[in-house]
Amino acid sequence: MNLREIGLKVSDRRIALGLSQDRLAKLCSLSRPTIHHLEAGTLNDLGAAKLFALLSLLGLNVTIQEHENKQDALEMASKTASVSYKSNLKSTDLSHALAYGDVPDNIYPHIASFLDEAPLDLIIAAVEEAAHLNQVSPKAIWVNIYTWASEMNSPRRAWS
Repeated sequence: MNLREIGLKVSDRRIALGLSQDRLAKLCSLSRPTIHHLEAGTLNDLGAAKLFALLSLLGLNVTIQEHENKQDALEMASKTASVSYKSNLKSTDLSHALAYGDVPDNIYPHIASFLDEAPLDLIIAAVEEAAHLNQVSPKAIWVNIYTWASEMNSPRRAWS
């Protein structure tokens, strides 16, 4: 669930409780524009403490659970890493490279794109899937990723 979806739930609950945005803002020590932007889905950040206090006040809670559709992470990551190239990176090749640290010359550019451009949550899911498929520790895969990022001079701040 993202902040926009939470804002919609807050709006529904506020209305069900017969509260105006102004009254809710005063009750939870936020500004009315903050409540408005939260409910409209245009608020960029609220902060965990303020968000949890607001939700508690409204009788709402947040449930944390893992994403369900992780099995396709390697396939999605392979496609992401192949966007700029004529040849496609196979998910099996990505899985093997992640698990064992071997990067054949023909997929080196794809791995560089994977490190630099794939969304970080997709990289994490791909690491988890590759670890499971190859029965290796995710920690070993992270060592490979950090080694590659250093060798390839990845500009991504996550790897420094």
